[in-house]
Amino acid sequence: PSAELLDVGCEDGAWTELLRRRIDIAPGHVHGLEIVEAEARRARARGFDVRTADINDRWPFDNASIDVVHANQVIEHVQRLDHFVAETKRLLRKGGLAIVCTENLASWHNVAALLLGYQPFSATNVSSLRPIGNPFALHAGEPVQEESLQHVHVITLRALRDIFLAHGFALEADWGSGYHPLGGRVAARLARFDPNHAHFVAVVARRP
Repeated sequence: PSAELLDVGCEDGAWTELLRRRIDIAPGHVHGLEIVEAEARRARARGFDVRTADINDRWPFDNASIDVVHANQVIEHVQRLDHFVAETKRLLRKGGLAIVCTENLASWHNVAALLLGYQPFSATNVSSLRPIGNPFALHAGEPVQEESLQHVHVITLRALRDIFLAHGFALEADWGSGYHPLGGRVAARLARFDPNHAHFVAVVARRP
């Protein structure tokens, strides 16, 4: 309960609240980073210490001040992956954990899109105007609401593991979630069996 949790890209704090309950951390030990001030205010209303900042810049927390850094579907939006991992390492105390989840470039629905000559589904929002390159993409033809929602880097599970290893982390676990176009228990089982082609991929990495 006394551990310090940082949720990077916490939005309104709804997911952060679920996470802190799951790992049993008191609200006063929960921190957040959020670029949209309106969302940050909503998260603060939950009792969290949320700071408005661009995660492409230096994160406004002290060195070795956090025990768990969590980021769910965030790193695909950052300009510099190395900066993201380096800042995670700077903030974590010795033995602290990074829990990072992102969309998987090698998911079967992305592979199928490439075979058909389309932009991968996870990489259609690379324009600040609208999704491009795939007429079947979610929100195809709709204007982009927030420029910060653009995907800059979409990577594979192997790349996600490798970048943490390159920064000196020790890998504790990795897994996949979702298995398009399937759903339900079948998708869950296939994602466990074949995480390299799951819709989402995640790692848990420990700071030495």
